[in-house]
Amino acid sequence: MEKSNKPRVLVDYAKLDSNVKLAIKLNYPEGFESNLIRFPNKDGNTVSALPFETEDTYFLIRMTVMQAQEIIDEDDDYDDEGFLKEEIKEEYEEDFEVDEEIDIDEDEDEKDFEEVEEDYDDEEE
Repeated sequence: MEKSNKPRVLVDYAKLDSNVKLAIKLNYPEGFESNLIRFPNKDGNTVSALPFETEDTYFLIRMTVMQAQEIIDEDDDYDDEGFLKEEIKEEYEEDFEVDEEIDIDEDEDEKDFEEVEEDYDDEEE
């Protein structure tokens, strides 16, 4: 896989701009949990993150499986099964152009990512 010249950002979901969150919902309409990747951080601990790419930035959005489930469970845009509601999806698609799914190299090395938030519990829940 050819490396992109885009800035690479490692960030917590809560720190994302609302427009980025909406674009993530469109890219992952069936929830986040099955799309998480795992990798060792700089301390050698295994962490998980959701990969997401915009026109300008490549994100790894830190979250555990439990956090991924909670985000979807607490979001009214998703139905009881964890899928983005069709009417919500159509509304968001009018506002955003959906990029094709990105090809993720699951062996990405964290050292290439700019750290945005220092306080993160590296333990998988």
